[in-house]
Amino acid sequence: MTATEEGPRAYPFGPADKLNVDATLAEISGEEPILRVRLPFGGDGWLVTRHADVKTVLADPRFSRAAAVGDHVPRTVAVGLPRTSMLSMDPPEHSRLRRRVANAFTVRRVEKLRPRVEEIVDGLLDTMIDAGAPADLTQALTWSLPITVICELLGVPMADRDRFNVWVDGLLMLSDPEQSAQARGHLNDYLGGLIAQRRIEPTEDLLGELVAAPDDEDGLRDEELVSLGVSLLSAGQEATANQIGNFVYTLLTRPELWEKLVADPGLIPDAVEELSRYIPISASAGFTRIATADVELSGQTVRAGEAVVAELGMANRDPEVFERPEEIDFHRGSVPHVTFGHGVHHCLGAQLARMELRVVLAALMRRLPGLRLAVPADELTWRTERLIRGVEALPVRW
Repeated sequence: MTATEEGPRAYPFGPADKLNVDATLAEISGEEPILRVRLPFGGDGWLVTRHADVKTVLADPRFSRAAAVGDHVPRTVAVGLPRTSMLSMDPPEHSRLRRRVANAFTVRRVEKLRPRVEEIVDGLLDTMIDAGAPADLTQALTWSLPITVICELLGVPMADRDRFNVWVDGLLMLSDPEQSAQARGHLNDYLGGLIAQRRIEPTEDLLGELVAAPDDEDGLRDEELVSLGVSLLSAGQEATANQIGNFVYTLLTRPELWEKLVADPGLIPDAVEELSRYIPISASAGFTRIATADVELSGQTVRAGEAVVAELGMANRDPEVFERPEEIDFHRGSVPHVTFGHGVHHCLGAQLARMELRVVLAALMRRLPGLRLAVPADELTWRTERLIRGVEALPVRW
């Protein structure tokens, strides 16, 4: 009897285990690429794991994010996104907001930021090296770099960045609705104040550019500007910070991979793509979408009104797309992973995240080729009850 015939299974099938793919999920998805599951909040939905189906769910306009707003919607997290979030919108509303900010994250503009990011990374490593080993790389580098970059981009004063770290951390504590709502309130109030200041005293940072945009039919209201700022901060900080730590952890626990990059730093761009594919950064499937029409996925009909969640980590290991998907291969070539999403909600900051990851790996290979864990890997602790996987601390020596 299949899992579907037994009735919906409770999803997720177990708590996130470090950076490992859930063995039950891997087994089930091989047999049933679209599976009826009971989600932790709101009821039943469809879990999609095949690469082609995941891309369809993420890109096909028949799967709506706007229809998934509300406490009654089946979902994996306790706190759903507010209606004002760009991630909760469908075109044309989503397109209007995205168009305003997309130019800040083009490949060309991101490359202009590279020298500054390299300067920040070298400064953080200088401080860590001067203090001596052992050091916690998460505190010394992985959490400090992304918040500095995104705050400089937006124009947030240096003195306020520690507060931003705390608020973003609380915002994404999705198992605690009260803490998440409180953190969002702090961020909304603070960004609202910055926006008001820029209306009086224009600035050349991204927030200033958005405020100064022509007040035409596409002009952004203050609440939309605040929502954009919160989205950029949370995505630019939490995901990138955790992924830097996850990359380094993976490389240091597989020394042969670390040595390959030390010997040939030219592999780093390909390594970033392959590690992005291989590492399941999300603790569970992503945000819910609601079918607005009947859609067939892998021979199964999803009816209009039904909820669907996509498992990106499993899609990134689909054997129909990736040869030897359980191996890390820096010579794989084109890696069409969906870690940054797909379609209209493809991560705006994907190019910025890629650049930061490449800069960090290049700096570590150049300056600390002998980097190694300062404690056994099984003694590391991992962040739990989070949307994104990551280590609590990463003690290292060099």
